[in-house]
Amino acid sequence: MRLTTRGRFAVTAMIDLGLRAHAGPVALSAISERQKISLSYLEQLFAKLRREGLVESVRGPGGGYLLGREPSTITVARIISAVDEPIDATQCGGQQNCMGEQQQCMTHELWENLNAKMMEYLESVSLQQLIEQQGTVAVSCDVKRSVILKNAVATPITEV
Repeated sequence: MRLTTRGRFAVTAMIDLGLRAHAGPVALSAISERQKISLSYLEQLFAKLRREGLVESVRGPGGGYLLGREPSTITVARIISAVDEPIDATQCGGQQNCMGEQQQCMTHELWENLNAKMMEYLESVSLQQLIEQQGTVAVSCDVKRSVILKNAVATPITEV
């Protein structure tokens, strides 16, 4: 599977947006800073996501982006396809002419089946699931940090 930065960044940005959308519109500059993604690149991605109805833009002071749908209804496959990211493991891009002149390679069916399994998996993962995973990771990190701080004991320094 060839998944370029376009698809990866789109999914990452959507998770970031989903984690913060409850507080109102999220500025792309904030996502850019947090995720280390070029602002101009995010603008291109979000224009495509907006055209597909996955995000909505809010203009003016305090503006930014909101999710255009419930995160439980947005799949990873939908995000990736919205930014024109092909998910194709075949050599021929699904044209069945791997060897030229409408001739398939011997492994064409294998790669087509892989494409189907990848799409099936990506269709089964919702943005809501990814947001919840990140929420769990953040809570887990906070809990670990507080346990470490709570268990830290000041040890007096003794000179040798």
